[in-house]
Amino acid sequence: MTKTGGVQCEISLTVNGEPRTVRAYPMDRLLDVLRQQLGLTGTKEGCGEGECGACSVLMDGALVDSCLVPVLQAQGADVVTIEGLGGDARACALQETFLEYGGAQCGICTPGMILAAVHLLREKPEPTTDDIRQGLAGNLCRCTGYVQIFEAVAAAARRGVAR
Repeated sequence: MTKTGGVQCEISLTVNGEPRTVRAYPMDRLLDVLRQQLGLTGTKEGCGEGECGACSVLMDGALVDSCLVPVLQAQGADVVTIEGLGGDARACALQETFLEYGGAQCGICTPGMILAAVHLLREKPEPTTDDIRQGLAGNLCRCTGYVQIFEAVAAAARRGVAR
């Protein structure tokens, strides 16, 4: 029993293309299940309030803050974390532009930024500067001042990363 009086249950979901079943309290955060039970520590906790985007993952194709998602809501969902992008050549090319343009510094926001950029480029393969700003608006970075991140995403788009 938890302090909320819940009981653990089995939750089945697909994580990075692999079917997984976990035992958790229904209101446990998806973030904690990913990090603690599945060992996917690339998803970071920044604020725990859905304000910073460090915990962003793709859930059924939508960009979500995993710190705000009760794990029960992920029942049957397809979840992609930063680790799940490893075999995607387009996502790897995007990561390369982050390195090339200095868009990755301390690393706390980087996984969420990359996932937000992947989501943006899938929706808008040729984004404008305003599209990039809006697409990454839910992600905070204290190191870069954002210019390098925006330039990295724009460069990835010019190189056809999303196509």
